[in-house]
Amino acid sequence: MSENPSRSAVDLRSDTVTQPTTAMRAAMMAAPLGDDVFGDDPTVNALQERIAALTGKQAALFMPSGTQSNLCGILAHCGRGDEYIVGQLAHTYRYEGGGAAVFGSVQPQPLTQDAQGRMQIADIAAAIKPDDPHFARTRLLCLENTWNGHVMPDDYLRSATALAREKGLNTHLDGARVFNAAVASAAPGQGARARLREIADHFDSLSVCFSKGLGAPVGSALCGSHELIQRGRRIRKMAGGGLRQAGMLAACALHALDHHVARLADDHAHARRLADGLQGIDGLAVKSAETNIVFVDVADARGPALLDFLKANGVLATGLIGLRFVTHLDVDTAGIDHTIATVRRFFAEAPTPSTAAVRTGLY
Repeated sequence: MSENPSRSAVDLRSDTVTQPTTAMRAAMMAAPLGDDVFGDDPTVNALQERIAALTGKQAALFMPSGTQSNLCGILAHCGRGDEYIVGQLAHTYRYEGGGAAVFGSVQPQPLTQDAQGRMQIADIAAAIKPDDPHFARTRLLCLENTWNGHVMPDDYLRSATALAREKGLNTHLDGARVFNAAVASAAPGQGARARLREIADHFDSLSVCFSKGLGAPVGSALCGSHELIQRGRRIRKMAGGGLRQAGMLAACALHALDHHVARLADDHAHARRLADGLQGIDGLAVKSAETNIVFVDVADARGPALLDFLKANGVLATGLIGLRFVTHLDVDTAGIDHTIATVRRFFAEAPTPSTAAVRTGLY
């Protein structure tokens, strides 16, 4: 059940739209504080120690955002003139402003991904440059888990990272929703934290976001070796990420780690309920429904009209890369059922494509 029933809309645009719970706000206000730039905020230090231990890394660094965590991770692994291998549709390549190239002169080498977000192992191997002054130096393989809701299988993670190690590359995981991956792929009787450690063990470093499914208002962490985190701290400072009394934000992340991990299974169940409820609608196809993200394709260029209809009826979604619905802790079963009913009503009532207004471009 959502803790924010007063919100007028069923907001499925992203799991970043969550509001802090009452208990999280109380934890924020009770947090002991210091100056994190001086390294003496006890709540930030406690969070960094906790997430480092959960991921099995030596150290961690609290950041304002996942984009900054990934940026600092990539630049801590790579220098000017180096290169990282990444998926063509990966968040670090496509949706983070080209930061590694802009700030670090680090060249991305994007590769084609399949429908589950995987680059072919042979393509990764072929993209690794020889040690020759004609080429950028290939230093890093960057993967993402989950990708568009899809959990990366263990055998793929194992094969891709083993190849990277064999070729002398480091590995970084964009783990913005890695807790979703851990909850969804844990074996029977295995806890999400143990599963998280298994995923993290494949990588030299990873970013972990607290402000998506975990429901904190701000924050991410870069996890890795002591040396990598020391380099990351310097880069974070240059990127403007040094915060002062950041313990108020870190307290939210600590609360989320204590109380919001297991409940991610509820978000996954809501996404499945939504996908099942949208099946069988003429003119709409559920393209993907994994963990907490549902993608649908809408025929006859009616996606923009559907988004407008949903908004007019109290449902928010996005249409940048097909229609996307993301479940989270502020969405309950009633909200999912309202969304299903609204989509079905659109297709029952909407004008035919020949008379409907058509919007072009991204939506």
